Amino acid sequence: MDEYRYFVPAARGLEAVVADELKALQATEVQPQIGGVAFRGSLEAGYRANLWLRSGVRVLLLLKEFQASSADKLYRQALEVPWEKYFHLHKTFAVQANIRDSALRHSHYVALKVKDAIADRFRRVFNRRPDVNTSAPDILINVYLKADHCQLYLDMSGESLHRRGYRTEKGAAPLNEALAAGMLAIAGYTGRQPFVDPMCGAGTLPIEAALIARQIAPGLLRSSFAFQHWRKYDERLWQSLLDEARHRRLLAAPAPIVGSDLQPRVLEIARANARRAGVLQDIRFEQRPLTEARPVGDHGILICNPPYGERLGVEKSLAELYKSIGDLLKQHFKGYTGFVFTGNLNLAKRIGLKPRRRHILYNGPIECRLLEFPIY
Repeated sequence: MDEYRYFVPAARGLEAVVADELKALQATEVQPQIGGVAFRGSLEAGYRANLWLRSGVRVLLLLKEFQASSADKLYRQALEVPWEKYFHLHKTFAVQANIRDSALRHSHYVALKVKDAIADRFRRVFNRRPDVNTSAPDILINVYLKADHCQLYLDMSGESLHRRGYRTEKGAAPLNEALAAGMLAIAGYTGRQPFVDPMCGAGTLPIEAALIARQIAPGLLRSSFAFQHWRKYDERLWQSLLDEARHRRLLAAPAPIVGSDLQPRVLEIARANARRAGVLQDIRFEQRPLTEARPVGDHGILICNPPYGERLGVEKSLAELYKSIGDLLKQHFKGYTGFVFTGNLNLAKRIGLKPRRRHILYNGPIECRLLEFPIY
């Protein structure tokens, strides 16, 4: 059985979480790096990663790595890759480039040189070339160039893995699904503890909690992946993995999951999202202010994602909100572990509790903290 080298990009701060997920999937030589995790495995391992990863962004299969100190060397090395073995002439493709500390400074130019090499390779073999589609390609090639060291990857996922397919409408400041799942993993949520989100918005955290609790593979919610356009696509293997994942699903969440919010329109969106994810029956959505949120069961987990002034308001107007979060935890959630995700450390001080841990995570480009408060 062929073994491949893979790379899973991840939000900064979630590399260890993704590494743990990959180890649980029996991936080998799992190596966390800044911005992602490398691993080795069979084609089945790549399929499983796409189906089951909750916190990774996409799965990339390494085709070739080499030194490329000039555009000509990059082109010649890319031309030697037998692209015709990986995808058919009638498939559309696109190339994306990521560059750091390289003599070739422009990502668009690097992507263009690799695109030209792929087109010329097909012309050499078939006297024709496949079409480029930058908006929705069948095949996506990723170029990583760091200090003249180049890696060419085939993107197995296509659309980012965080796009599960259930969130067609968003709240005012939506939380990325992969980041939400990563936060739940850091919090130690297994699905067997009660879970409360008192500021649930569009419902991403409760929905991701329900998917974990029900043991639902997030890839089951998607209609397609890029690897299904490859020449080496093994449909029988993929269908067997889908059947296995469907068989593993639990009929109901083992413990209560509650999401509350003050705005009825936002809760309508949350319920619709949960319905599309197939977990509406597992989540109790309630319309109530933050101060009236209450625990369900003992020794549960509370996570909230309050605004931190970046897009939704000014810092001064949010100070009382953060104080209310601290009061809520102290007065009503004894025995729980509370987590507050924020990108504003000044506001975090208004919570009035000393965090046991501060987990550094990135919400897009914004450096944030997931603050952990055990409530005794």
